[in-house]
Amino acid sequence: MQTVNSATASAATMSDEEWAMRVDLAAAFRLCVKFDWHESIANHFSASVSDDGKQFLLNPKWQHFSTIKASDLLLLDADDSSIMESENAPEPSAWSIHGAVHSHVSHAKVLLHCHPPYATALSCLKDPEIKPIDQNTARFFNRMAIDVDFGGIADDEAEGRRIAQAFGNQSNLMMGNHGVSCAGETVAEAFEHLYYLERAAKTMMLAYASGQPLNVMSDELAEKTASTWEVYSDSAFAHFDQLKAMLDSSEPDYKT
Repeated sequence: MQTVNSATASAATMSDEEWAMRVDLAAAFRLCVKFDWHESIANHFSASVSDDGKQFLLNPKWQHFSTIKASDLLLLDADDSSIMESENAPEPSAWSIHGAVHSHVSHAKVLLHCHPPYATALSCLKDPEIKPIDQNTARFFNRMAIDVDFGGIADDEAEGRRIAQAFGNQSNLMMGNHGVSCAGETVAEAFEHLYYLERAAKTMMLAYASGQPLNVMSDELAEKTASTWEVYSDSAFAHFDQLKAMLDSSEPDYKT
């Protein structure tokens, strides 16, 4: 499959499912800017649109998150590397990571990778684990993979496969010396993971900054708290719908 020409991509040229995914992913880019999680013209969000995960949407190379619209997103095929020789080539690190994760991590239909301030700061510590010290941090108890084998900016297939393997069966990956990646079946679910991960990391970094010992929950309490979060999983959709409603009022062009 070749890349879709971003100038002609529209709701009329694709399935309702793909267009809805484009709109949600475009919203995630805009919201990332509002929450100050973006970084220059770097970082990447993607979503697979095929059952095997190999056909996926990705932001164009070097386009600021604040300008991305649903029709701008590239449609790529992980098995068609010829796109990297074209004028529409995506950023190489995005190609190597996102193509590999969508191809090899079945539950990662959506993958959001960025460098939010607190999560990135936490990723730079010798121990980047999120300790269960409140209900937000406990949300990630035994529910986050940690990769401490940073190999520099990912620009080859081997590094992409290594990162995919690091996810294991988790939806959240703390990338040591790098940042974070959050996956989900939908954009709303992946975005909720990212939202709470950054809040949890902020709590961790502020607690560390106090210089006082952390009051870490027992494993039993942490697991009880994490399990209770799963009862409220549908809140991700309500949260994302209301955030999109805010965008509808302030910058509705994301849906075009």
